Amino acid sequence: MKRSLPFLLLFSLASLCSNAQEKFRKHTYLKVNPTTIISALDIYLEQDLTEKLSLELGISGIYTDYPDYVFLRRVDIGQKKPGLSTEQLVEGRGLGFRAGMKWYIFRPQAATNARGTYFEPVLFFKKIFYPKEDVALNGQTYQNSGDKNVYGIQLLLGRQIKKEKFVIDPYLGVGVRSKVYRYTNFSANGGGVNEDHSELVNVLPSVHLGIKIGLSL
Repeated sequence: MKRSLPFLLLFSLASLCSNAQEKFRKHTYLKVNPTTIISALDIYLEQDLTEKLSLELGISGIYTDYPDYVFLRRVDIGQKKPGLSTEQLVEGRGLGFRAGMKWYIFRPQAATNARGTYFEPVLFFKKIFYPKEDVALNGQTYQNSGDKNVYGIQLLLGRQIKKEKFVIDPYLGVGVRSKVYRYTNFSANGGGVNEDHSELVNVLPSVHLGIKIGLSL
């Protein structure tokens, strides 16, 4: 009986560990962000890594740079402005990529309750191409052109809620981003034409408030 006692203790410990592991199961979540639909379609894939950590990757299909048009043309806080027309800004097209690591500060086990309150640092990059714009100078046609790279980091605090397969993920946070505009403009200079290649860099703080909704796969 004394010899069997250690084996019983080891068996009990193994059973407890097995039950603890069964409480947490890794899931994958597919989500979209309806709060950005005015300018882009944002799709996210989140993968559980541990009980406290998950990796979230996102891709954006950008079909207009209208928010930047509003910021540059309607909101004047003394920021530098690139030599792009309203039409170019509104009709900008591009792609965005982001990666974030979620740390769940509080994560209850009940499936119908919140999956947890989390903190998430996010790195992102966007590339936007502006359409070429014809300009007639001295009897000839030239094309103004431009593009933009956006680099940034976000620090988000959110609470992901799961009920059966449905997921809702409201969040808020702050960040900083760098916008790098490159553009070429043509202008008349007496009997000649000037070709101006320029680069403009704006580094700005940002505030984020939104919601992601989706399904558990």
